[in-house]
Amino acid sequence: MAIQETFDTALDDAADVSALPLKGRKVLIIVENLPVPFDRRVWQEARTLTAAGAQVCVICPTGKGFTERYECIEGIHVYRHPLPLDASGALGYLLEYGVALFWETVLAWKIFFRHGFDTVHGCNPPDLIFLVALQFRLFGVPYIFDHHDINPELYEAKYEKRGFFWRLMCCFEWITFKSARVVISTNESYREIAQVRGGKKADDIYVVRSGPDLSRFVAVEPNQSLKKGRKYLVGYVGVMGAQEGVDILLDAVAHIKNQMGRDDIQFVLVGGGPSAKGLAADAERMGLSECVTFTGRVSDHDLLEVLSTADVCVNPDRVNPMNDKSTMNKIIEYMALGKPIVQFDVTEGRRSAEEASLYAKANDAKDFAEKIVALLENPEERARMGAIGRERVASSLAWPYQIPNLIAAYKKVKRQA
Repeated sequence: MAIQETFDTALDDAADVSALPLKGRKVLIIVENLPVPFDRRVWQEARTLTAAGAQVCVICPTGKGFTERYECIEGIHVYRHPLPLDASGALGYLLEYGVALFWETVLAWKIFFRHGFDTVHGCNPPDLIFLVALQFRLFGVPYIFDHHDINPELYEAKYEKRGFFWRLMCCFEWITFKSARVVISTNESYREIAQVRGGKKADDIYVVRSGPDLSRFVAVEPNQSLKKGRKYLVGYVGVMGAQEGVDILLDAVAHIKNQMGRDDIQFVLVGGGPSAKGLAADAERMGLSECVTFTGRVSDHDLLEVLSTADVCVNPDRVNPMNDKSTMNKIIEYMALGKPIVQFDVTEGRRSAEEASLYAKANDAKDFAEKIVALLENPEERARMGAIGRERVASSLAWPYQIPNLIAAYKKVKRQA
């Protein structure tokens, strides 16, 4: 069966949302780290729940391009609140989380009286949204925990230590699991964590991957000007933070340019984050400014334009316990557009990409660089790997395949009398 036919069949069979299985339900989704609809996973969940008959309200932060404090988009009520600038250090995160919890509480009560809700759906990080959800337990409102990041591992990846705050993260995680009636896990590794560390029963955990909607996430006309006159383009999309390994990517670019003598490759890095300015300064210091473009956060169209133009896409997330167990959205998005990938060998990255990726030695910038160049020099292999990735998304990883478990999680959770 052709890829598009496979996807269309999945879309038809995924869940009969047209039968409105959640008719009459009222849902509040709370997400802190990204604005909606920029957060594609949360937006897809909100649209799916709405299509299934539920009333959906979302609380999220403001962000670039999403500054309205209230909008109704496709029938979804989006309430946004301000946040401090990207946090760094324990005090910075304490300020960010404190401000977020204040606004989430204020807006949750506002929504409760204005629209009503019978379920709170919290998307971490941080593992503190239970503090908002528990306020409505007296009204019989259950909590669904949507597990986006494993926070103890995230803390360790950022600060390369454990200590008091790491133990605090473990405590918050445990309370979050205990507070949740149902857990939505993004992959099998997270499902195992919910069982082993969270003590959740297997039938209270539903795996909902962050697969793209192939009816919306589609290739656009390549923009050759992005290559700045060079032959090849290597694309990256993601957060610019300590654990994302963009510094390793810059070391790989330096090796390609200085040791391998290649000046025919342009690198375009899409995304923002706490390390973005520092990484751009590092690129300039390393003499890489001409061949490395930092775009910051961009629109969906501009993102698709970069990825559609790319010959190879990369995921330099360094090998650590967090990245080993986490599924990165960028991997599935690269595959959805038929792009071959270079990444380090981590459990969930390999589970997602399989033969659509080459796997470099752990945190080895030289090996990473050599695998990028090897792929660029082999167009037949690029085409083969890209086709494998595209088919995997269309046949098992795209959003329609996630809908049944999302609906099932909500059917499991009902307002308690």
